Amino acid sequence: MMSLNTPPNSSELINPQRLVRFLAKDGLVYYGDAILPNGVTDLARTTQARIIKGDIFGQHVVTDQIAEVKTLLAPLAPQDIKTVRCLGLNYAQHAKESNLPIPKYPVLFYKPATSVTGPTDDIPVPPVAQEGEGLDYECELVIVIGKAGRDIPASRALDHVLGYAVGNDVSHRDWQLKRGGGQWGFGKGFDGWAPFGPGIVSSKILGDPHSLRIETKLNGKVVQSSTTRDMIFGVKEAIAFLSQGTTLQPGDLIYTGTPQGVGMGRKPPLWLKNGDLVEVSLENVGSCVNRVVYSPSTPAAKL
Repeated sequence: MMSLNTPPNSSELINPQRLVRFLAKDGLVYYGDAILPNGVTDLARTTQARIIKGDIFGQHVVTDQIAEVKTLLAPLAPQDIKTVRCLGLNYAQHAKESNLPIPKYPVLFYKPATSVTGPTDDIPVPPVAQEGEGLDYECELVIVIGKAGRDIPASRALDHVLGYAVGNDVSHRDWQLKRGGGQWGFGKGFDGWAPFGPGIVSSKILGDPHSLRIETKLNGKVVQSSTTRDMIFGVKEAIAFLSQGTTLQPGDLIYTGTPQGVGMGRKPPLWLKNGDLVEVSLENVGSCVNRVVYSPSTPAAKL
């Protein structure tokens, strides 16, 4: 992988508008600014990108060097991801289908950084999550923090945003809501259970993050379809609330909740199965397409 610590020494100093991280056809991994044909907005269709040198959260350059994309990876490298925050019940219609009241404050939970994976990676389901029912999908707008801040006022919140992606907050409802009195962190935090990408689109390109079409397809069939307009707490409100007494850092991810149509809210429930193909998409960003794959059995942990 190219070093991102090398001081930039050429090309125009600008911020990437469509940040991608990818395995190139030369066998190396790069950060890059995606090159898309006119009229194309889905970053999943990226085939070329201008290589970025330097620190993506600090001094860097988007060079004139163009690389051929072989595979899009998670938009941030593991070492560049700090914290994964998630909001629950942040869409009005989702709260309604869950038979729960509209929350007065953002409902926060965390996923470990190891849950983050790329836009085409498999969703591995360990034996502990293969038991019973409840494997569910959740398409979400993901905020990527680009500038550190604490006690950020809503009026300045967008100054701290690097850009936006789409993600899937994969969940096991039995563990999340029933077993052991409810295990949100455990039931949502398995390795690979937070696919996101296919890249990070800047605010300049994306426009208003509160008027975007967002949806999920399961094996090609639309199961979630809404707009981010239905969010209860918008981007500014979420950042202002989460930064109270807590420093948000460059590389923090904020999954902002899911709209109605999750498997848990359907009658009868619609649970993910081994081999299912899940596609989450966000207007002007693109899509992540991930296959559910049951991991081989391993000896149960002794508790």
